[in-house]
Amino acid sequence: MSKENSKAGNVGDDGAISRREFIQKSAVLTASLAAGTTLVDALGPAASHANQVDPNDAALTSADVKFSSADGASINAYITRPKGDGKRPAIIVIHDNGALDDHNRDIGRRLAKAGYVAIVPDLISRQGSTRSFPNPAAVAKAISKTDQEEVIKDLTAAANYVKGQSFAQASKVGVVGFCWGGAHSLLFTTRNKDLAAAVVYYGRNPSKLDDVQNITAPLLAHYGELDKPITSEVPKLEEAMKKYRKSFEYKIYADSPHAFNSDTRPDRYRPEAAKEAWGRTLEFFKKHLQG
Repeated sequence: MSKENSKAGNVGDDGAISRREFIQKSAVLTASLAAGTTLVDALGPAASHANQVDPNDAALTSADVKFSSADGASINAYITRPKGDGKRPAIIVIHDNGALDDHNRDIGRRLAKAGYVAIVPDLISRQGSTRSFPNPAAVAKAISKTDQEEVIKDLTAAANYVKGQSFAQASKVGVVGFCWGGAHSLLFTTRNKDLAAAVVYYGRNPSKLDDVQNITAPLLAHYGELDKPITSEVPKLEEAMKKYRKSFEYKIYADSPHAFNSDTRPDRYRPEAAKEAWGRTLEFFKKHLQG
């Protein structure tokens, strides 16, 4: 059923706006917030899709590393950056339900090709590295057992680790997350005042929406129109961000499901939406991390 012909009930609890009206609004109107920003815009076995950036790309320096969290837990991570001297802005990549798999490593390399230091922490390190699990289902089970406060603690440690590297600009650190990682990207942004930019891909709202009052970084979000459980909650996030006068840009991508950016998920991947969202992401980071 096309968007134009679909029927939907009200979004949220107050019945103030229908889903159809919300989708139309998100496509054509400006979200006027404090900064005057405009409205912009995985679980499953890996398919036989080629990575977008060769793991052995000669222009990059990539490696597996370890760092200690605040409580002493050893956290695995993948770090990748352009070769050469000089300090570069850094971006923390919060993985989806695949944890530190080839796809999420590739996301890091895509950012490195765009000129950033990218670090992808393995947020199931406390249960064993991603590679220690036999299959994606076991990885997903480990993801489901993570403790939210420990995840935030480990992300904070990742930020501190990358800021301490000689090749990173400590004052220019951003974050991007996908799916499970998208929710944690938003949550982490409410907890860390040192971030310079944050991007969310189809992540759930924080359980306590008023926590967005703690956000200091500009926020960009991408949602799929068909991802109703998550996208239907965006009006509440927009309202909270507006209430606390926070910079918030987002786009809802027509006819796109949850995980539309994942090119390892043929059932979910939407090439046009993924390309547009990635382009917006790079422009956003360029503005706030390189400007």
